[in-house]
Amino acid sequence: MSAVPDLIGRYAAGPDELVKLVATLPDGSVDYRPAPGKWTIREILVHLAEAEAVGFTRIRRAIAEPGSAVFAYDQDAWAREADYAHQDINLALTLFNALRDSTVEVLKSLPAEAFSRTIEHPERGTMTLTAVLDLYIRHVTVHLSQIRRNLDSFSTR
Repeated sequence: MSAVPDLIGRYAAGPDELVKLVATLPDGSVDYRPAPGKWTIREILVHLAEAEAVGFTRIRRAIAEPGSAVFAYDQDAWAREADYAHQDINLALTLFNALRDSTVEVLKSLPAEAFSRTIEHPERGTMTLTAVLDLYIRHVTVHLSQIRRNLDSFSTR
């Protein structure tokens, strides 16, 4: 498989992995807080949806407005102020999936050279579209691991 189709395939797989894991969640686990200051599974899922919304705009800026500046954000402030602890996880998953699926369709239509277009991130510097996609692929992987750790902690409480 060539690099671009492989990248798109890995990016497209994020929702499937997330939905599979969420389908296995035992009762009571979604709102279990493993330690003070740590996120619940609900908060993680809402964060993933909102981060995907940010990614949606970053990716489109790279595609349509190469070299554009994007914003950084304080994920803990967003979680607190948007009250992630009381948001609907099904809505969060629907939003995440819709944003990711929409972006996959756009990515499939691009020529390979478009993946070298860039954005300017205030903390990460210049990022190619490929680097942005890698970031969001890893983002899901990191939070899948975090959810699994929460589940392990929940099952041994």
